[in-house]
Amino acid sequence: MESIKDRFIRIRKYSEALVKPIITEDFSVQPVAFVSPPKWHLAHITWFWEQFVLLVYKNGYKVYNDDFSYLFNSYYNNIGKRVFRPNRGLMTRPSVAEVFAYRAYVDEQMNELLSQPVSHEALQIIEIGINHEEQHQELLAYDIKFILGHQPTFPVYADRFTLKPITAPQKFIPVSEGIYEIGSDGKSFCFDNELGKHKVYINEFEIAANPVSNGEYLEFINAGGYSNFNYWHDDGWHWVNNNKITAPLYWHLIEGKWHEYDLHGLQELNLNEPVKHISFYEAFAFAEWKGMRLPTEFEWEVASAHFQWGQLWEWTNSAYLPYPGFNKAPGALGEYNGKFMVNTMVMRGASVVTPLNHSRNTYRNFFHPDMRWMYGGIRLVK
Repeated sequence: MESIKDRFIRIRKYSEALVKPIITEDFSVQPVAFVSPPKWHLAHITWFWEQFVLLVYKNGYKVYNDDFSYLFNSYYNNIGKRVFRPNRGLMTRPSVAEVFAYRAYVDEQMNELLSQPVSHEALQIIEIGINHEEQHQELLAYDIKFILGHQPTFPVYADRFTLKPITAPQKFIPVSEGIYEIGSDGKSFCFDNELGKHKVYINEFEIAANPVSNGEYLEFINAGGYSNFNYWHDDGWHWVNNNKITAPLYWHLIEGKWHEYDLHGLQELNLNEPVKHISFYEAFAFAEWKGMRLPTEFEWEVASAHFQWGQLWEWTNSAYLPYPGFNKAPGALGEYNGKFMVNTMVMRGASVVTPLNHSRNTYRNFFHPDMRWMYGGIRLVK
């Protein structure tokens, strides 16, 4: 069985492996406010270990740089002031080299800590830290793709994170009405928003075995889906028109043919791949056009044992709200999930850029309905 120290080392190495294909100039770029520079990610996940583990549990730990808490705190108001998110790309200092030196310093200190017995309380925080870094590894992949995907030459990152084409014919899986248990029992790691396990009543429904494909979504485009307000929420319709949205993110119509930018470059659209980089607004409009709907997060969880998932996060029609009995942890770690339970929608599943062993059918991801830079797609219910 992998030790906690070996697991820590493996996770830290993977973060650095993710940035190996990019060049130094890519590390500090922030094209839009919701994208964080790769350099910031590498420093932030290092600061997390320093702030929540080393300063608390390692006697005599000396902070690497007093400015880094201000520079690389994300949203923890309990910790103190921080650089505003839209300004992360303005920081050319510290250099990329110093960020890697910071990582090396913290890794050495963590390895010393993990080479001796640690308390149960410390192990719980270390487990959160590992899962926190894995979350940022996925966000790092999103952000690298956005940075490269908005370069004029559409540079190649690497031939990885590709989706498998849909080969089986579509079918709908029936699920009986009844009372079902939802959420995690907490016996293995989960985030606080997955607790506690509770019962819900669900009407009978049928859920698609396959996600929606590029080809199916192209039919929606060709049928005028982006120009017919009847399919859209009012907010979604304003979003489409204000931003002149006519296709999924990274789709480009070139000489009459649709192309898609992926991390292996700009290529002609594969009609059999699942459609990705879809906002909630688009997912809802597509479902309306098909005369179907999106599943609730509870329907998705109940049905998840009956279909393959994990290529893309899948939009649900559920607002991100607390489960019965939800309690925020005291202090800064209590800011991790609870304060975001407003104006966001739940996505379920995982994606091809989700780190290994970082997925479960109770996982509740959440995004604002206009976001689509994440690897998100559509599964329909009727």
